[in-house]
Amino acid sequence: MLKPKRLRVGDKVAIVAPASSFTREEFDEGVAELRRIGFEPVYEPSVFAKLGGYLSGDGRLRARAFADAWRDPGIGAIVAARGGYGSVHMLPYLDRRLLREAPKPFIGYSDVTSLLTYLSVGCEIVSFHGPMIAGKIGKGTSAYDLDTMLRSMTDPLPLGELAPSSLETFRPGEAEGPLYGGTLAQLVASLGTPFAFAPPKGYLLFLEDVGERPFRLDRMVTQLRLAGLLDSAAGIVLGEFVGCDEPGGGLSARTVLAELLKDFSGPVVFGFPSGHTTGPAMTLPFGVRATLMTTGTPRLVIEEAAVA
Repeated sequence: MLKPKRLRVGDKVAIVAPASSFTREEFDEGVAELRRIGFEPVYEPSVFAKLGGYLSGDGRLRARAFADAWRDPGIGAIVAARGGYGSVHMLPYLDRRLLREAPKPFIGYSDVTSLLTYLSVGCEIVSFHGPMIAGKIGKGTSAYDLDTMLRSMTDPLPLGELAPSSLETFRPGEAEGPLYGGTLAQLVASLGTPFAFAPPKGYLLFLEDVGERPFRLDRMVTQLRLAGLLDSAAGIVLGEFVGCDEPGGGLSARTVLAELLKDFSGPVVFGFPSGHTTGPAMTLPFGVRATLMTTGTPRLVIEEAAVA
């Protein structure tokens, strides 16, 4: 794995729009928060482009803006403005060789899982599953965890033990491996494409999603199993799965996921707050070694630094 050069306080952070558009108010709030925590936000006018009512411009335009920010030596990191839909349109226009020449931190979640997977699995560059401008950063530290975001991208030391109180054990045990994953729907959508989610055997799998009813979760987890991705995983970390319970107080996401994974061979925990969360969202580096343990307090230990 290639590790990005660490971000430093005062560095420029480029904001890109890889997926859906957003309101100017959300954008400005996120810019202000980046400044408050010590960085200099920069962006191209194309970040405000719109196409088809739900996209931030043409896929080529979005890929070019991303590549321009990536190869600019004056930019310390890149953050996605918003998820939604559309990051996958960029993938055919990205240059793996260019990205590996000068890796830098890129952070996002949700639909941006497509890019995180491309970087961490396809390019073998550590990427960061964490807050974006609209929805998290712009809302302040009630919506994102500043500590894990800063330490993961600025500190050349491992994040160490992450033991949020929301974490509960589905299956006990201990497992070690490189951490990969993201939003379930995006991982499943990649299968059968040249950009398929295909991490190395023995990895730790992080899964989360939002607004997917229990039967859809069943369908997607079953697809991961049939594709061999559960068999090759050593442990599973599940997110909060916000808004995924059956309407009207019926079947819950928690119940369905526990049943689907009851025969998994390694440890499984539920409720890790990263991505779509009800409270502050933690940042997870993808591609670094981690250990999942359930003895005593369930916890995920990031054993390796994510930046150099």
